[in-house]
Amino acid sequence: MDRDNDPHATASDIITYIGVPLAVLGVLPILYNTIVTLAALSKIKRMLRHSQLKALTRSDVVNRVIEVELPRYAVTPLDRLEQRDEYWSLSRHPSSIPGGSWTTFNWRTNAIGNKTQRVEYADQLRQPQVEVEFQELISYLLDLGAVPEPYGWRLLKTTGLWTPVGCALMMSPDGSHKALTVAPLDDSDGNLSLAVNWSSHWITRSHSSLPPYWVSIPAPQAAASEKAEKPSSSGSMPEPDPPASSAKSVDSDSKSVHKSLSDSVQEEANQNAYRSLSCHVSIHGLVTALPTDESGQTVPDNLYIDHLRISKISTNGIWFASAVTAFGTSGQTILWNYKIPDNILAFSRKDSVPCGVLEMLEIVTDNETPEWATKYDDMSQRLDMQMRKAAERTRELAKEHAMSPADRAKAMSERVRREGMEQLNDMRDRLRQDKERQEKRIGEAFQSPKWHATRVAEHTLRWLKNKSHVSEFLSVKEAAGTVLHRMILDGQFANAVCRLLDSWNAWTENAGMRKSDLEMLKEEQVVFSCASLLVSVIRDTGKTDMQVSVALDLQECLMLWKKVRLG
Repeated sequence: MDRDNDPHATASDIITYIGVPLAVLGVLPILYNTIVTLAALSKIKRMLRHSQLKALTRSDVVNRVIEVELPRYAVTPLDRLEQRDEYWSLSRHPSSIPGGSWTTFNWRTNAIGNKTQRVEYADQLRQPQVEVEFQELISYLLDLGAVPEPYGWRLLKTTGLWTPVGCALMMSPDGSHKALTVAPLDDSDGNLSLAVNWSSHWITRSHSSLPPYWVSIPAPQAAASEKAEKPSSSGSMPEPDPPASSAKSVDSDSKSVHKSLSDSVQEEANQNAYRSLSCHVSIHGLVTALPTDESGQTVPDNLYIDHLRISKISTNGIWFASAVTAFGTSGQTILWNYKIPDNILAFSRKDSVPCGVLEMLEIVTDNETPEWATKYDDMSQRLDMQMRKAAERTRELAKEHAMSPADRAKAMSERVRREGMEQLNDMRDRLRQDKERQEKRIGEAFQSPKWHATRVAEHTLRWLKNKSHVSEFLSVKEAAGTVLHRMILDGQFANAVCRLLDSWNAWTENAGMRKSDLEMLKEEQVVFSCASLLVSVIRDTGKTDMQVSVALDLQECLMLWKKVRLG
């Protein structure tokens, strides 16, 4: 019997054949959401487990929502020496979750909070970006071998947070891959957002390389050769003599200790004169100077550098920081941290030393300079005068010969007296003329064509070599390194060099050299020659505009953003 056509069908039959299917259809979306949510949750947990991330997960199967609570970290690079293996290698378990590019490296982490995300699918999960000091991040990448991208830093400086996503700031050592790029601002909370990419094949440096912002100043070659010739002595400190009696005085003990300490300090100073020095230069100038041993490793013995720190009462620190920054700058390495002041760069590029002054100092010869002084033909004038005086004396002698003996004696006496006065007057005239000509020559020297610092340094270096002040095999830059080396170890020499640089800068900015400046150069010719080497190195640094430009852009960006988000 067909129930569908049964006119006597009951309500229970209607519910059974119509209501139950409808109820099943209503439960299906819930079942689907539950299955999809549990599948997404399982995939998220697998992703977290693979990335070794600890997270709290909660799911709402009805609303098809998954909550993931992940910690947010502040990170700093590991210690370069104490954690050497991890510092120079990549993480064994980098995260594949978007926003976790920072896990490429090993970091020192500090939890600073949690971030809760509500996602529907596994591919919506984002790992919280970490907070890192911008300068520490750039220093670490530079230490690994990354190179700055000039266009990226210029764009970041000019457009800030509106810099296009994917813009490269740092490149791989070969310049073919992006190492640090601008990332989306989704999780940055208004901070600059960056992402990092690195390969173990790109690490071109090691713990033996000098860290960023450090400059190596080689030991002077002359000192090194002297050290090689110097006989080695085993046992630098002599053993104290045995006491003459058991009742040795306290005063004698203190003198012995003082002598031992003095000998130790002197020996250390002598050793440092033969060692290379490593200088840490920050945005505030020289921070630390350390000697290095024979293997090239720094010795944990900070040298005294207070005379070279930047202060308000002395320009020593500014001059040294500028010179050592220039010395540490090359085509492959740029010392980014310290910015050479604009006035010093401008000073180093000016033609400021008259070539006539260099000739008067006997640093150059007259055939190396254009004609700048008045020429005098004294020989012909003196020859004419001598001939006239000889003719006059001949006439007087002839007259005296015709005189009586008494008159001849009187005339001879008068002639001798007159000739003596003429000789004395001639000598006075010559001295006065020489003085006038010397004063005129000095004025003409000041007005002679001016040379720039590089040209001056080439001649002063030759003069230093001829006087055996530096090795004859040194270039201008190598000789400048010798000057920097001595400035660190010799405070009086450093003060003298910086005082002369102040005077040099003063006459360049004012009306030119004065007589007192020339006298100073005559008295401190060695110091002037050494100072010219430093100015030449500073001047040569500014030749590559691209290097200077990218260095300035990078410095400004590091000052603008102290902390960034990395992910």
